[in-house]
Amino acid sequence: MVKRAVVTVPIDKNPTTPDTANSKRRVTLIGGVINLFLGLGKILAGVVGQSQALIVDGIHSLSDLISDALVLVACAYGSQSADGDHPYGHGRIETVASAGIGAMLLLVAGGFIYDAVQRLLIHPEALLVPGWLALTAACASIAIKEGLYHYTKAVAREARSNLLEVNAWHHRSDALSSLVVVGGITGVLVGLPWLDAVAAIIVAAMLAHVGLQFAWRSLRELVDTALTPDEIAAIEQVVRDIEGVRNVHGLRTRRMGQDALADLHVIVDPRLSVSEGHRISEEVHERLMRDIQDINDVLVHIEHEDPEWDADTVQLPLRREVERDLRRQWGGLAAAERIERLDLHYMEGALEVEIHLPWQPARDLDAVHNELEQLAERAQRLDYVTACRVHFVGR
Repeated sequence: MVKRAVVTVPIDKNPTTPDTANSKRRVTLIGGVINLFLGLGKILAGVVGQSQALIVDGIHSLSDLISDALVLVACAYGSQSADGDHPYGHGRIETVASAGIGAMLLLVAGGFIYDAVQRLLIHPEALLVPGWLALTAACASIAIKEGLYHYTKAVAREARSNLLEVNAWHHRSDALSSLVVVGGITGVLVGLPWLDAVAAIIVAAMLAHVGLQFAWRSLRELVDTALTPDEIAAIEQVVRDIEGVRNVHGLRTRRMGQDALADLHVIVDPRLSVSEGHRISEEVHERLMRDIQDINDVLVHIEHEDPEWDADTVQLPLRREVERDLRRQWGGLAAAERIERLDLHYMEGALEVEIHLPWQPARDLDAVHNELEQLAERAQRLDYVTACRVHFVGR
């Protein structure tokens, strides 16, 4: 029977599929068109309805076009596959754009607060005196922008895109700014002109909080902040449950856009073959890709013992020098010429040697035993060799 190798294909968890990229572009283009017409409409209604706040609000809507343009650029470049210059992909482009939009939200909030304080404390004569036309336009703006917020937020959740979520909140910031206008107009109509400035400060503080959250989260990603302790614990538990894994250490994680990357060290039985150790590393890779939602790439380093021995092990010679030293020790021994394979085991800062000899049933057992003792005894004369074992290979 012919045995065939089984090739395991890595699970592709990259959410940036053509459909996802198209959804990002579509929702952003829809938002851009709405911002254009809504901004122009509010400016016109503000001029006709004598509402300076509505004019400023219209300018705010037009400023959203800048964030829409940033999203389009980030989606176009951030969705590209990994290449030679960007081996981990282009997800950080979305992260940089998210930080920029978060900073823009902070600036807009600061402008609202500054304007409200000016009108409330320094220039009360500048408090607005709008009419019903401005109130109607502001209410319509709230409904349109709140609907656009929920639409964009839904697409962001489906695409797992922090950038779209930031842009969704930017839409909501426009709705909140229109709410400020509504509060100001209502305050004027019921005889409380100061209510506009107070509402502006409250809503601007909320907007600043959102912008700070997004900017801070993006900056943390840009400096390779690790996943949360709960996420790290979940990763370690998945690895420890895999057959053949004795322990895991050196786990490092970071974010790349909506994805997470991890590299870790896995300790296995020190006498496993290289191929079996590699098979365990493949299993670790597959399980993490399958069981941890955000993990999109894993680098596994197989180790045979605790790293506390690394400093001693690194002082030991490599194979070529070991073979040269052993040949010198085994000089004149006929058995040394029959060695078919020599295995080296670096264990706890020292070296164990395994010799494989062909089995010769016709020979005298006492003579064979004497040869084996000489091979082992001479090998162990080397300071760095702690044990020497001999195995026979049948023909």
